[in-house]
Amino acid sequence: MSIEFSKQLSARETPIPGVVLYELPVHGDNRGWFKENWQREKMLALGLPDFKPVQNNISFNEKAGTTRGIHAEPWDKFISVATGKIFGAWVDLREGPSFGAVFTAELDPSQAIFIPRGVGNAFQTLEDNTAYTYLVNDHWSADAQGQYTFLNLADETAAIDWPIQLERAELSDKDKAHPRLADVRPMGPKKTLVLGANGQLGKALRELYDGDASVEFAGRAEFDLSSPDAIEQRNWKNYSAVINAAAYTAVDAAETPEGRQAAWETNVAAVARLARAAVEHDLTLVHVSSDYVFDGAADTHGEDEPVSPLGVYGQTKAAGDAVVSVVPKHYIVRTSWVIGEGNNFVRTMASLAARGIEPSVVNDQIGRLTFTEDIAAGIKHLLDSKASYGTYNLSNAGEPQSWADIAADVYELSGAARDSVTGVTTEEYFRGKAAAPRPLNSVLDLSKIREAGFEPRSAREALDAYLATSPAIG
Repeated sequence: MSIEFSKQLSARETPIPGVVLYELPVHGDNRGWFKENWQREKMLALGLPDFKPVQNNISFNEKAGTTRGIHAEPWDKFISVATGKIFGAWVDLREGPSFGAVFTAELDPSQAIFIPRGVGNAFQTLEDNTAYTYLVNDHWSADAQGQYTFLNLADETAAIDWPIQLERAELSDKDKAHPRLADVRPMGPKKTLVLGANGQLGKALRELYDGDASVEFAGRAEFDLSSPDAIEQRNWKNYSAVINAAAYTAVDAAETPEGRQAAWETNVAAVARLARAAVEHDLTLVHVSSDYVFDGAADTHGEDEPVSPLGVYGQTKAAGDAVVSVVPKHYIVRTSWVIGEGNNFVRTMASLAARGIEPSVVNDQIGRLTFTEDIAAGIKHLLDSKASYGTYNLSNAGEPQSWADIAADVYELSGAARDSVTGVTTEEYFRGKAAAPRPLNSVLDLSKIREAGFEPRSAREALDAYLATSPAIG
């Protein structure tokens, strides 16, 4: 066998999305040859996913013409030849528009190929004593075989031009019995798990992903984030992302001894356990943060502003953000003044307007509303577009307002007079009441998420739509 020595390491895309062929430098002399079969730093620089391999397998084949496959396994593979030469064939068996796409190539020890989960892998040896190696990112188990997807080597639709006709090749009886493409059930994608699925944001995510079988929803009854067992007993191999929409959000109650403990447990300790699972299983973790991580001193809060929370709730959210930030694949979505399904400020003001009540509303806290419909859409955009990991501010857009301004808008849209709302300072409003400190300025800079391709609706547009469809609190 002749091997081309000292090629440059390079990558070449193939017709199957995610399948990439690599040319490997091989260095040889009269004694033999040496190559870097797997070199994480160099290959990541070429765009190879950091797929975190955990097991290396070798298939030794004594005779030329040995043919194996077509098997799609529920993990990613980095495949190369240790010795000998093969004709490789790969067929996309994943759900989606590329289902059935085929790519073939001859590989010797100077090539390697990355095969994503769900792409069928097959090869035929072209020389005796050929060793075929697999670097995979999950541990093989007998149970995992039930998740394989198979295709017959002789499938007429794939029409693979085997160098050695299958009638003369060495095949297993199992491979001969695999189904044709028309009878193959495509391998579905790994799932996204939404935690806190019965809360305001969870309900918005349910509506947005309605009908999408790749998204799974879990309320507290199905997944108690505060329970270590819930995280340890979940089979995370079936997931690619987790959206944490669960949180302790009782801002004032968090200042009490019981509330403080509950806030730290839900917003920090439970998040830390979830973050550990995300690191161990290479999950993308989406975590929802809050303007309460800031003290409100800045005119506009950017993603890089150092946190300076005033109260317990803000402290727990800041601590949770710090935990999530060490997960390699993370999105921290920082919001403000959240409005969704259920009891909230807008519905309360609409109810007061309907009953002719003239409220006093805080006029020295400035910010923007964030409707859960828009948070859900922003999260989906970040995941679908594979935006750069990190922290993103996400509120509705438009001119910042005070709570009193927003209340007046609600009154006007409800057919009541704007001047029914009286503005008061935060100090006046909470005088004599047990209340947590609040940032006076909650305006979030939206430049980063806009640069990522997501344009939030204006708060006024969202408010109009919300009041048109959401009943007031009676």
